[in-house]
Amino acid sequence: MKYIVVGLGSFGASLAAKLTEAGNEVIGIDTNMDRVDHYKEHISHTICMDATDEFTVAGLPLKDTDMVVVAIGEDKGASVMATALFKNFQVKRLISRSIDNLHEKVLHAIGVDEIVHPEEESAERWAKKLCLKGVVDSFELNDDYSIVEVSVPVRLHGKTIRDSNIREQYNLLVLTTIANTQERTIVGKVKFVTEVKGVANPNSVLNKDDLIVVYGANKDIKKFLKD
Repeated sequence: MKYIVVGLGSFGASLAAKLTEAGNEVIGIDTNMDRVDHYKEHISHTICMDATDEFTVAGLPLKDTDMVVVAIGEDKGASVMATALFKNFQVKRLISRSIDNLHEKVLHAIGVDEIVHPEEESAERWAKKLCLKGVVDSFELNDDYSIVEVSVPVRLHGKTIRDSNIREQYNLLVLTTIANTQERTIVGKVKFVTEVKGVANPNSVLNKDDLIVVYGANKDIKKFLKD
């Protein structure tokens, strides 16, 4: 996949390097030439430019880019302007870093697809989340093994955990299932609520709208998600 990461601070640079490491093509952007030079060996492409300048941004390969991550972590104004600019160019998927609560509300108003909280989520977790389709969240135990929260594949809808053969076919252990349910608020609006079902039961029936938490080798997790 092809990514653009704006802001090569600690989080942005680490994310861009991890995505490059995973075999993706990444353009890392920053206004600081020292940062651009420092990371040019770790990121596919690094460019020193102002991502709030419409003319400059228009020169980027936006139509061929699968995802743009605005990871600017200090300048709220630059973050909002860059986010709004990429949104205006109608990029396929736009993710932006939240600096504080008010900043997050502004990002929601702009209409970003997802918001990053670096103080809560590591670049490694986000890299895995972006690289593996279906991964909602992940926790890396070491370089080879992870615990991941994934959407139930449509092919397993209606099957029990036992009948899904996840353990036998992919060598993965299902730890628990998480149901997504709808509730009405006091003012009548619908909100989605997640409910962790506890230790997985072999007779639990999987639903395509739910999540499963699995443990196993990263190579087996990738195979499970690609099949």
